[in-house]
Amino acid sequence: MADVARLPGLLEQIWLVAGLRWRILRNNMKNKNRVWDVIGVVISSVVGIVFVASMAILVFVGTVAFLNNHHEARFGLLFWGFFLWWQVLPIFVAGFSPSFSFRSLLRFPLKFSAFYSIGIAYGLADSAALASLVWLATMIVAAVITRISVVPVMILASVLFVAVNVTLERLIGSWLEKILAKRKAREIFLALFVLFIVGVQFIGPAIQKYGKSPKPDVAKIVRYARPSPPSLAGEMIAGAAAGDSATVGTGAAGLAGFAVLLGGLLFFRYRDQFRGEELSETVAPARVAAKPVVPAREAASPELRLLPAAVAAVLAKEFRYLFRNGFVATALLFPPLLALLFSMQFGGAHPTTKRAISPDLFFPGMMAYLTLILMAPSFNSFAYEGRGMQTYFMLPVRFRDILMAKNLVTLAILIGEIACCIALLKWRVGLPPSPILFATICALIFAVAGQLTIANWSSLKFPKKMEFGKMQGNRQSGMAVLVAFGSQLVFATTCGLVLFVSRFGSNAWLPTEIFLCLAAAAVAGYIAALDPLTKLAEEKKESILDALTK
Repeated sequence: MADVARLPGLLEQIWLVAGLRWRILRNNMKNKNRVWDVIGVVISSVVGIVFVASMAILVFVGTVAFLNNHHEARFGLLFWGFFLWWQVLPIFVAGFSPSFSFRSLLRFPLKFSAFYSIGIAYGLADSAALASLVWLATMIVAAVITRISVVPVMILASVLFVAVNVTLERLIGSWLEKILAKRKAREIFLALFVLFIVGVQFIGPAIQKYGKSPKPDVAKIVRYARPSPPSLAGEMIAGAAAGDSATVGTGAAGLAGFAVLLGGLLFFRYRDQFRGEELSETVAPARVAAKPVVPAREAASPELRLLPAAVAAVLAKEFRYLFRNGFVATALLFPPLLALLFSMQFGGAHPTTKRAISPDLFFPGMMAYLTLILMAPSFNSFAYEGRGMQTYFMLPVRFRDILMAKNLVTLAILIGEIACCIALLKWRVGLPPSPILFATICALIFAVAGQLTIANWSSLKFPKKMEFGKMQGNRQSGMAVLVAFGSQLVFATTCGLVLFVSRFGSNAWLPTEIFLCLAAAAVAGYIAALDPLTKLAEEKKESILDALTK
């Protein structure tokens, strides 16, 4: 039969894979959770569309200005912006960009040419690539309106520039996938990368405080950057405007050379994957020593034995998960670092800005920002349970105990991080007066208790599976993100209005009294919501297991 069957052509294979992806998406839409997830992602994408449209207007205005004022050499700056956006943004939004599932595609009898073409197509479907394509098209439209003589060269430069960027982005992503195949390597890489990004932010304040910033030698930077793809694309347009065909030819040859070189390297990388390269973290089989079964209450630490057995067991498990997940553990370093950075820029005796922000405003704002960061994971608290979620439904435990244990972990993290940041702010900026200090603390209790109730509901209503040590495709549910954003916006607005209105009154302790009443109501609402949430978990059992175990 293999000799008789006709293998589809290249275009037909690509069309079949596209149809398969569409059918998978259509079947997933039959699941109510997936529908809400897609709706949430679409709504969240509106912000990105507005940003891309705004930048497109700036690109249009800049292109017209460069051509009218005969500053064609500055097009290299535009191409450098597109280049950095295209290559750097995917690192930050790796969880939201479409991933090329080589392992699943290799189940089908694809030709290598179709395999290679689909890989390139996925590179063009990336959010950063789509934004860059829109900006390049905007630049060409502006050139058509302003000076049509440079349009052919601009189109050629844009096509070659796109070819270089898409092959480079796919090549980097493919090699990173191989290098970071092990979870430990991924965690180390992410920790170093994030610490580097955060550390760079301290360079500016340190230079402004301890010394003058050295002036960069622009001429040397431009000279060394000339052989790079963005500079070559910019020189092609400048050469076309000046009628210098030699410059246009040199730039085109350089970009074509980059595209061929990177395309060849990508060819060899994809060939290895097409031949069955397997990147696995599976541990070799070995005999495991049997461990005696210890009751949960005895296995827990002495501090946890004061809690109910179910709560103590889940709490101990959550702390193990916390330190097992290197990404989440690394994120615990961010709040103190951010507090230190913002205190250097906006507070203290020697801020880097012209005017320092008073502790009366800086302290509540910083606490609100830290709560915003630390509360976000609670809106999908079952993300890392996976197939272990089945255990919760099989054991004779109530879901209120499970939710309380997860919330206690969040509270422990919040208390530790906020206490550390308060000590840091006291050293760097100073604390506000006692009425504002206690009002802020009461506002935190109100906001955290209220958000935990909503977060528990969101975790049961819109669960989304995530995996330890994984970057690509590891994103929150779209609706969970919207619920978190909406609830945090409501609580922040409420607290801000109370603090703002109270500034015009004569009683300095009035905000504290208001927030105490609101906090008591929020805590009572949290306790009252535990039993209804337990019933909701039983009602949504099938959808929860479907979302977390597949």
